[in-house]
Amino acid sequence: MPAKVGYLAIDTIDPNGLAPFWCGLLGVHVDTTIGEGEFLILSPTEDGLTVGFQRVPEVKAGKNRVHLDLVVDDLDTGTAEVEALGGRWLEPGNTRELEGFRWRCMADPEGNEFDLDVLPADS
Repeated sequence: MPAKVGYLAIDTIDPNGLAPFWCGLLGVHVDTTIGEGEFLILSPTEDGLTVGFQRVPEVKAGKNRVHLDLVVDDLDTGTAEVEALGGRWLEPGNTRELEGFRWRCMADPEGNEFDLDVLPADS
């Protein structure tokens, strides 16, 4: 029986503090709070991805083993939006490119990594 993705969970020391960044970036809102704020679930994105947050006691250490790739129309505009929301460009001035794919490595306010991608014109 194949499994399907239910949620993408992001560990955080402060779910309520991190949710506004991701809500603003994804254009969604907090849909559900579970427990006393231990878990927050955002409303699904336009494409159906549901992101959630789970409180953990420790801050992020090291590189993420899994990350989101968020597709945008324009890397400069997307980067500016991430920074305005409190995130950061991890390698300022470095836009990576491979076979028509272009991307920038970014991080949310707690350091969780994700990429902003522009797809090749024929995708």
